[in-house]
Amino acid sequence: MIVRIMGEGQVEISADDISILNELDNELEAAIDASDEQAFRVKLHALLDKVRHVGKALPDDSLEPSELILPPADASIEEVREMLGDQGLIPG
Repeated sequence: MIVRIMGEGQVEISADDISILNELDNELEAAIDASDEQAFRVKLHALLDKVRHVGKALPDDSLEPSELILPPADASIEEVREMLGDQGLIPG
């Protein structure tokens, strides 16, 4: 799965890592639903850090279509709320 982190580039995530990313996504969504800014920051950074850790960075000139687009680390709670689909940021 090809994932783009806005402002950072693309990474390739293995199917084996999707479940842990979904758990973090669920925690992020709960923080957004509760309008808990502090928890939102922690959960967003945890999700992005995990994607960076498990993902294999693609070259900057790669033209692979992104299957998922994640917000940048400095995104607001409202910006991320608008990005959420029915299945969160990371569909399971």
